[in-house]
Amino acid sequence: MAETNGDKAAGQALKEKLGQVGDKVQDSQTWAAIFRPGSIFRKGYSDSPRNRSYVIMNSVLYHLHPVKVKRHAVKVSYTLCLGGLSFFLFIFLTVTGIFLMFFYRPTAAQAWDDIQTLQTAVGFGLLVRNMHRWGAHLMVLTVFLHMARVFYHGAYKPPREFNWVIGVILLTLTLLLSFTGYLLPWDQLALWAVTVGTNMMGYTPVFGEQVRFVLLGGVEIGTDTLLRWYTLHVLMLPFVLVIFLAIHFWRVRKDGGISGPL
Repeated sequence: MAETNGDKAAGQALKEKLGQVGDKVQDSQTWAAIFRPGSIFRKGYSDSPRNRSYVIMNSVLYHLHPVKVKRHAVKVSYTLCLGGLSFFLFIFLTVTGIFLMFFYRPTAAQAWDDIQTLQTAVGFGLLVRNMHRWGAHLMVLTVFLHMARVFYHGAYKPPREFNWVIGVILLTLTLLLSFTGYLLPWDQLALWAVTVGTNMMGYTPVFGEQVRFVLLGGVEIGTDTLLRWYTLHVLMLPFVLVIFLAIHFWRVRKDGGISGPL
């Protein structure tokens, strides 16, 4: 009975601490900047014919291309087209990646041999693989430079702070796509990269070992490991990236287009 009361007291104390942490986070300046009124949604939540019309007019499909463009936004010297280049490279990598999927089997016994066959026996196989690899390097570079350009021009400031957070998420997803693709040849470099990456995950507080187990597909590196990273690379990460890209484009339009010079 004493142990039960002690468990209840410990649970209540933990609940209070989590509540205090949540209150501090919601009272912070960062939270207020991201979730301030109008930062994410421009209209209220009240159900009315007018607001239902706004829902349709605010659809991302209506915001893929701007109705009008500010004069400074069409100058290549201002934006360097880095955002557009990043999106173009993503489409390019999708096309070349689909081609590579026809000749690749994500198993530990066949992955390396499939890469060699692709490069030596498939027409234009080496060219397409190199285009995919260099395109991935360029995408990481253009996304990073795009973030630097946005930061330099102060485009992370209100009312664009929410879209800045979306951009940071897109940068993280780009780096994860690059890392997971680096592992797919399943050569010695890939094995060491998996070892280092999963060991780092293992040191994550609270759920580290569980995350490491999920990423490895077991307790050691094997075919299940490659299959999981392959699934992340060709399915899960691109799907999440497309969702955040749509939000990113939508917010650019809703925030009045590309920010002006300082």
